[in-house]
Amino acid sequence: MNDPLDVFRLDGRVAAVTGAASGIGRAVAEVLAAAGARVVLGDVDEAGVRAVAQELAGRGGGALAQRVDVAVKADQEALVARAVREFGRLDVMANVAGVPSDGPLAGVDEAEVDRLLAINVKGTLFGCQAAVRAMTGRGGSIVNVASAAIDLAVPNYGLYALTKAAIAMMSQTLATEVGRHGIRVNVLAPGATLSNFTQRHLRDEEGNLDPARLDAFLGAMRARSPIGLVGEPIDQAWLVLYLASDASRFCTGQIWRANGGQTIPR
Repeated sequence: MNDPLDVFRLDGRVAAVTGAASGIGRAVAEVLAAAGARVVLGDVDEAGVRAVAQELAGRGGGALAQRVDVAVKADQEALVARAVREFGRLDVMANVAGVPSDGPLAGVDEAEVDRLLAINVKGTLFGCQAAVRAMTGRGGSIVNVASAAIDLAVPNYGLYALTKAAIAMMSQTLATEVGRHGIRVNVLAPGATLSNFTQRHLRDEEGNLDPARLDAFLGAMRARSPIGLVGEPIDQAWLVLYLASDASRFCTGQIWRANGGQTIPR
């Protein structure tokens, strides 16, 4: 038997990652590149994603950056097209980009509904569509990011949870449709993870990091976890590596939860 860790290697493979300028997306790009993949990084933050790509290239990896507004179908198609043009193929698509929304469902306005649906739902769908076209005939792995919010109803998170639940069903349905092409589709449902995504809970009215709010947030999140931990972006990235690699070749249409047990019914 060969080294069992070899199955996690991605040498010769190509990945595209959205939301790659920061947080989970950045960690995913870094881990996939470290495992040997050439990576095309997409984000609406062009300067940020270029900086990450330059850092990865400086470590000897193949990394390219591209500005991508995931809600724009042409941008998603251009991201995948660049991967194929520059590196010859696409093996992994990680649709990480997404935005939060806070507030009661009864008061949410139409513009906010449209914004969340455009970025979280349409953005993920457009990324999947582009990836499927590139992967058909070769196979590949698509990983879409939902949230622990799909498992636990929390006041004021309803619109966000709605979009993430849509991603879960979209992904499972797509898995049944494209499996015959050798394409696997799985869902990552992160629990509380310290990143730019959670910064809104930690800052005061002037936008400064508030130590008291940070302590309160960490305490609340740890209290929900049987192991008393709050996640970091790398915790999600390691799971994406598993789903991108041949180690998960028998896994598709599943929801994977790196959440410290925060959603265990109790």
